[in-house]
Amino acid sequence: QVQLVEAGGGWMQPGGSLRLSCVTSGFSFSDYRMSWYRQPPGKDREIVASIGDNGLSRIYKDSVKGRFTISRDNAKNTMYLQMDSLKFEDTAVYFCYVLIDYKDYWGQGTQVIVPS
Repeated sequence: QVQLVEAGGGWMQPGGSLRLSCVTSGFSFSDYRMSWYRQPPGKDREIVASIGDNGLSRIYKDSVKGRFTISRDNAKNTMYLQMDSLKFEDTAVYFCYVLIDYKDYWGQGTQVIVPS
């Protein structure tokens, strides 16, 4: 079955960096667009970044442009999110996401905390 497992979250001071990873299994990773979402405390889940199947198409939420970089390694079935210049407003649970045959698949999430 499809599995998405995030890792790399944690506590980081403002201005610092974290690198999230999403290790996948159970589907042909290189055939699908992958995305990162986040859910800040008390708010709705929102898309952060998305990457095409070959890594060439990348889309970012405006507030993370220039600070976050999405990437993927199709040989390792893994997606990444490099987060630099972290801000308090980046505090959230970050989720890995893929849509396969009209069905949504989510990871369990990884918590990122940036204190004010």
